[in-house]
Formats: sequence, structure tokens, C-alpha cells
Amino acid sequence: MKLSFVIPCYRSENTIETVVKEIYDTVATRPGTNYEIVLVNDCSPDNVWSVIKRLAAADSRIKGICLAKNFGQHSALMAGYAQATGDYIISLDDDGQTPASESFKLVDKLEEGYDVVYGYYKHAKQHLFRRFGTWVNKKMAEAIIGQPKTLRTTSFFIMRKFIVDEIVRYPHPFAYISGLVFRATKSLGNVEVQHRRRLEGESGYTIAGLLGLWINGFTAFSVKPLRAATFIGLICAVIGFAAGLFVIYKKLMFPEVPIGYTSMLATILFIGGMIMLLLGLIGEYVGRIYISINQSPQYVVRKRTF
Repeated sequence: MKLSFVIPCYRSENTIETVVKEIYDTVATRPGTNYEIVLVNDCSPDNVWSVIKRLAAADSRIKGICLAKNFGQHSALMAGYAQATGDYIISLDDDGQTPASESFKLVDKLEEGYDVVYGYYKHAKQHLFRRFGTWVNKKMAEAIIGQPKTLRTTSFFIMRKFIVDEIVRYPHPFAYISGLVFRATKSLGNVEVQHRRRLEGESGYTIAGLLGLWINGFTAFSVKPLRAATFIGLICAVIGFAAGLFVIYKKLMFPEVPIGYTSMLATILFIGGMIMLLLGLIGEYVGRIYISINQSPQYVVRKRTF
């Protein structure tokens, strides 16, 4: 059995060595385990690439990849998966929050027969808005891309090699790992692990960044938002028709009562807003089709250490 640890790196100049050391110590508890570590520099503004090069020069089991620009965490993972050669591939963070020391919990659970196993946190060490964002993401993923309701997803997970091989076949620029996993297999498991505070710094994800990630995932792997748009349009049409009947009834029964300007303006603004919202949703799909047809790259590798 060979393990591949894939870690996207961004602003982790002072933490990635600690994470790598923890992987060394963890693998040492199971003598004879073959492994590699794939570190992907997602065009970080700090000196993390210099650290990666030094680590790779000292250990041939470490592969370093430097991307030409910041493509995002999921594209960085895709770049790492493309170079992973292990039987099992473990994804984890570069900030020390994901417990590399508990990697064999994921391995043992996977060997029960699952294709993918996610570590989940009973007590997440995150800010309130991140925990709320995680909850919103889970509910949306359940409704749109088929995430099982009993499954908890995190950035700490393990996959069999054939799942990774299927994932890296995805050629388009809008990579979303969970969507790719859910369409590849239904054999998904969970195991509880500890969640720790970041070794230093703050999360690189803002509210806008999280929203962009969700929109990316849900429009790239499902047409349910378009179906929801059709349903919303139907509901608005029914409400408008009912409101029209009510206005006619009121005018016939109470001719002395003037038709309200305020209610008419509110209706126009509501319908207009819904139309713009739904047109924006359709435009999002059309824009992604256009970008994919233009073969925008999923990632571009500037340098590598192997």
C-alpha cells in the first residue's frame, strides 16, 4: 500500500514544514508504509515555494508543484492529484487544522470497503460565519449535487486511486471536488477526527469567496438551479394571475376604491427583480459554457521539483 498526501499551499510559509513533520511522525507509526507528499503552491504571495523546494531537495518522497497564478484550492488539488501515484490519496490543509496525525483513521475506515472517507469534526475550531457557511453548503449540496444527508464533508478526506483517476479526467476550468466525488461513487464514509486551531494566520476564504465557490460547484455539476428557476417563474406567474383576479374583483365590488399605486409599484419591482435574478442564473450557465468552449485552463504549472 502506498499513500499520497496532497496539500494545496497558500500563505503557509511558516506552517507547511510542521504539517510535513507531522506526516513523517504519523507514517513512522506504521513501519513499512510507502508514501509520498505532493505540495502544490497556489501562487502564494509569501515564500512558501522556497520552503517546498528545500523540503523536496531533502526528501525525494516530496513533490513540489508551483502554479502560474492563483487558481484556487480545488484546482490546486486537481494539479496534485494528477501527480499522485499512491493507492490511497489523502487530502489535507496546509495550516495544521486538519490532523495529519489521524490519517490512519481514514485509511482504516476506507479499508472497510468505502471508496471515499471524509474526516468530520465534532467540535470545529472555526469562526461563526465559517460554521454557518459550512452548514449552508451542506444543505445546498444535499439539495443540488446529491450529497447524502448523513455525510459530513471536510477538507480532510481519503480516496482510492481509481476515484482520483476519474476525477482528473475532468477537463474544464470549474473544478469542484465534492461534485466530482459524488458523481463518481456512492460508497462514501465518515470517521470522527479532531479539529485544531490554525497554527497561525486566518482563513483565506471570505464570504464572497465562499459564495463564489458554492456557485461554481452547484452550476458546474447540476441543472437543478435552472429547474428551480422554472419553478420560481411558475410561482410568480400564479401569484401575478391571482393578484390580477383580486384587483378585478375589488374594482367590481368596490368601484369607489382607487387602485393602489404603491402595490402596483411593489409588484413591478418584485417581478422585475425576479426576472433579473433568473436571467443572471441562466447567464452564469451560458458564461461557463463559453469559458469551457474557449478551453480556459484548469491550472497552469510554472515549475516543479521532479
